[in-house]
Amino acid sequence: MRVGRPSRRARTLLLTLGVLAVLAMAFIMFAGFWTDWLWFRSVRYSSVFTTTLWTKVGLFAVFGLLMAGAVGLNVWLAHRLRPPLSAMSMEQQSLDRYRMSVAPYKKWLLLGIAAIVGLIAGASAAGQWKTWLMYVNGVPFGKKDPQFHLDVSFYTFDLPWYRFLLGFGFAAVVLSVIAAVVVHYLYGGLRVTSPGARATAAATGHLSVLLGLFVTFKAIAYWLDRYGLAVKSSDFKASDNWTGLRYVDANAYLPAKTILVAIAAICAVLFFATLWRRTWQLPVIGFGLMVLSAILIGGLYPAIVQKFQVQPNEQAKESPYVEKNIKATRDAYGIDGAEVKDYPGVPKTDDRTKLRPVADTTASLRLLDPNIVSPAFQQLQQVKGYYGFPSTLAVDRYNGQDTVIGLRELNIGGIPKNNWINDHFKYTHGYGVVAAKGTTVKDGAPDFTQSDLPSKGMFGTDFEQRIYYGEQTKQYSIVGGPQKELDYSDDKGEKETSYKGGSGVNLNNPVNRAAYALAFSEPQILYSGAIGDGSRILYNRTPKDRVEAVAPWLTIDGAPYPAVVDGRIKWIVDAYTTTNGYPYASRTTLGQSTADSLTNSQRAVVAQENRVNYIRNSVKATVDAYDGTVDLYQWDTQDPVLKTWMKAFPGTVKPKSEISKPLMDHMRYPQDLFKVQRELLTRYHVTDPQTFLSGSEAWAVPDDPTTKAGTAVPPYYLSMKMPGQTEKDQVFSLTTTFTPNERPNLSAFMAVNADPGTPDYGKIRILKMPTSKPPDGPGQVQSKFQSEPKIAESIRLLRGGDSEIEYGNLLAVPMDGGMLYVEPVYVRSSGLKYPLLRKVLVTYGGQTAFEDTLEKALNVVFGAEAPTTPVPPENPPTKPGEGTGNPPAAQDPTVKAALTDAQKAVEEADKAMKAGDWSAYGKAQSDLQAALKRAIDAEAKLTAPKPAG
Repeated sequence: MRVGRPSRRARTLLLTLGVLAVLAMAFIMFAGFWTDWLWFRSVRYSSVFTTTLWTKVGLFAVFGLLMAGAVGLNVWLAHRLRPPLSAMSMEQQSLDRYRMSVAPYKKWLLLGIAAIVGLIAGASAAGQWKTWLMYVNGVPFGKKDPQFHLDVSFYTFDLPWYRFLLGFGFAAVVLSVIAAVVVHYLYGGLRVTSPGARATAAATGHLSVLLGLFVTFKAIAYWLDRYGLAVKSSDFKASDNWTGLRYVDANAYLPAKTILVAIAAICAVLFFATLWRRTWQLPVIGFGLMVLSAILIGGLYPAIVQKFQVQPNEQAKESPYVEKNIKATRDAYGIDGAEVKDYPGVPKTDDRTKLRPVADTTASLRLLDPNIVSPAFQQLQQVKGYYGFPSTLAVDRYNGQDTVIGLRELNIGGIPKNNWINDHFKYTHGYGVVAAKGTTVKDGAPDFTQSDLPSKGMFGTDFEQRIYYGEQTKQYSIVGGPQKELDYSDDKGEKETSYKGGSGVNLNNPVNRAAYALAFSEPQILYSGAIGDGSRILYNRTPKDRVEAVAPWLTIDGAPYPAVVDGRIKWIVDAYTTTNGYPYASRTTLGQSTADSLTNSQRAVVAQENRVNYIRNSVKATVDAYDGTVDLYQWDTQDPVLKTWMKAFPGTVKPKSEISKPLMDHMRYPQDLFKVQRELLTRYHVTDPQTFLSGSEAWAVPDDPTTKAGTAVPPYYLSMKMPGQTEKDQVFSLTTTFTPNERPNLSAFMAVNADPGTPDYGKIRILKMPTSKPPDGPGQVQSKFQSEPKIAESIRLLRGGDSEIEYGNLLAVPMDGGMLYVEPVYVRSSGLKYPLLRKVLVTYGGQTAFEDTLEKALNVVFGAEAPTTPVPPENPPTKPGEGTGNPPAAQDPTVKAALTDAQKAVEEADKAMKAGDWSAYGKAQSDLQAALKRAIDAEAKLTAPKPAG
């Protein structure tokens, strides 16, 4: 049955549907491009978008056309060089039907093949936009590698681009060879089973030139491999991430690569000579010689050198290269200026009472742990369920005092009723700053210096408190239109507002609305009546996302922090320039080096290049919490990598001189850089190659003793004075400890000056403990805290009524030759949603105290006050001869009554907490403390020695 031709109406309908489908697909692709352009224009970084776009387009076009031209030319040439058809063999007869089927479409097939390989190659080349921009804008480092004496910029900026060009050349030749072989075979230029010559002279000449080009590229590859040895990673017992030449590289691989360059060049000439000799004999012999040489000279000979020259005397052979690696690594990570001094680890002063005032001036011992008190901020200052604080708060300094600070951000999960209007139009922002003193508490809770809603306190009220951009703000919001936003709620009801900031993209344009409806897969954006005049869409709202978007060449620190500056809330974001091409510098994986017990997916840092061997905190960025304005400031004015990117994207980074004094007061040394540096300093604090190779001085970053996760202890910010530090006052610092490998003792203490307002900002100081009698490390101190019988009994009492104990940051401070350890202990009562500071652990010079306040604990440790004696076990020995002669404390009526009152107070506190009656809860907590004090005082009288006679 013959099917009739479709009617004219049907053809018109099909054509219309086809056109509409093409237009829809085109608009979908256009929508992503258009929304990106609108966003970059809204943040005033459109030059980043255009420079990136045109660089990608240029690379796509140039290398796409080159690849298409190379493959297309060789296909055309192979077809042009086809032999005239003569007597048909069986092989050619079977191929004839393929030739016949291809004949009508030869031109289109040629164009199609060229287009496909061109598109693939162009897309691959477009991904190299950073490599190209660094190559054409590269700035000299002013430092040369010790082997080839080339500027470091050759390895970081030039060599990656040369390797890309070489890889592209190899790909073009291989694809051309494959295409030429197929065409020559199809048209009889190459024969497999036919009698006579296997290849025509034309096919032989064509393929020999292509193979000659391949071998030429191989010679170039051998030449570049020589320089690649300076940035090559290898397994070496001196370092898991060793980079640079070793003895075998300099004395075996390097000469081998040079010899192979010459052999490959000769082999290439032999292939080109086939154009005249028309024989494969010499080039095949040459190619075989090159392969054999690569095996013998490039593989076997270095193995022999390693086995019989290096291994018998490794330290002597490798020392010169280890010295180069140490120098380059310390320079690349900015640790070459680290000052290492011996430290006794034991107190110099015999009379401990003289050290009591020294403890107050040595450090501002921070009791408020920003990693534990977030629930207290949440419970006491959240106000409404749709607000929230980050799990880890920030430590900053205000008015010369260490301060814990957090923003009351929008918590989308706490909105009373989730729907599209509420989620994206009504609940759009957080409100207010909450801050507390770092060194004091109030009834166990944070001592707030800025609190309530609207926020008031040390910052006053005359500053912009709305938070449209924050760490927790990840959903888009549509603001400024006819739909009013909830500002905040108080006793008088809800307050409404309408966004007046200049950020976001205007949705008045129907094209913009359609584009965003596609971008966010939300068709209501296209037709909703809640969108009208003045409506703007806000997205990319976390500080990290915004800085990464406007400066895609930077690696962003995992811990942005807020500061109140000039009447605005600013997020301060540390950013790094990195490379993995610094010669001789050992590599590290940023994600691993910066992981600790507090790292989560939100605070992780991952470089654009996951493994790096050079890092600088080159940029300080700020993001305005209200209008999202992003400012990038040049922080490291000497960094050649940043200078290169500033050439590529002129005008995007502001000079350091534009940082205002109030903003500078809140800059600090970044945590993630410090963690990378401390990881490297576990090995590279040693500058002697022999000691480095032996590994006898290697350190480790200890596990966090306050958790059971087995992850690294985080570094801590606090104001302190290091021994020998020139500043008169305490300096805001970032500190950490080290232990020997596989041992719990303290091997070193490290601190960096984190205050840019001081001359020594960024100065790393390391106090090295004696190896013969090292002091206790953090894990040992924590174990002794918990195993001390009297302290353990007090902790048991604190756990009464199913309460939980949470240990705060274990701070270590060097003082008078010894190490002072301070740890706050928090108690979370049964049913209570946040912990309260109840005890402070302090140890120094073998003396330990566990008291209600830091002042009391310091007094006890330094002999200025008698300790508070904890309650003994409730079941003392009752058999004859087992007692001490004193009445059993737990059976004493006063002690029993006090313990009964304490239990009753715990129960009353639980009831008050569940009822939300915080005044009753406070009274119950006071009653609990009073009852425990009565029990302790009574027990002290019972156990006191009786007078003789």
